[in-house]
Amino acid sequence: MKKIAILFSGKGSNFSHIVNTLHNKELEVVIALTNNPEAGGISIAKAHGIPLEIIDSKVYKDRETFDKDIVKSLQKYQLNLTVLVGFMRILTPVFTENIKSINLHPSLLPRHKGLHAIIKSYEDTFPTGGVSVHHVTSELDGGEIIVQKEIVKDGFTLEQYKKKIHTLEKEALVEAICKVL
Repeated sequence: MKKIAILFSGKGSNFSHIVNTLHNKELEVVIALTNNPEAGGISIAKAHGIPLEIIDSKVYKDRETFDKDIVKSLQKYQLNLTVLVGFMRILTPVFTENIKSINLHPSLLPRHKGLHAIIKSYEDTFPTGGVSVHHVTSELDGGEIIVQKEIVKDGFTLEQYKKKIHTLEKEALVEAICKVL
């Protein structure tokens, strides 16, 4: 069975979806890793008996040292893929050149790289928005796109749009993970 790692920083709703949809069926989530000791996703790992590592990014003097420790942790698991779902870190080549990984982003890349992508997408002049899953490179949200899901924005309030984007994220993630593996 293929082995993946999940990296997250927040509540873990996409992490939970991967666990409920693919874990011990299509693949095995062998490690969950967060940079945020307060992340809600920690409870998901514990509830499912998935090994968890908390590497607090705030205690590191620079990104490279932090990335080196993440790489060291992940390499112990002989992973087929690492999946970033709301992992709120800009990764350096220390990570990107050593770990095969994909990232979920809540806009149609290359539009709206970085933070606040859902709001930026909602407010832009394009008639559509959506989500992207892409390979991770040292360029922020710049890797080759694996899957994109698109919706027409017309008629949505911001809250409705956010909800639809979160639904699309889950669909795109599962499709991209299966495609890459």
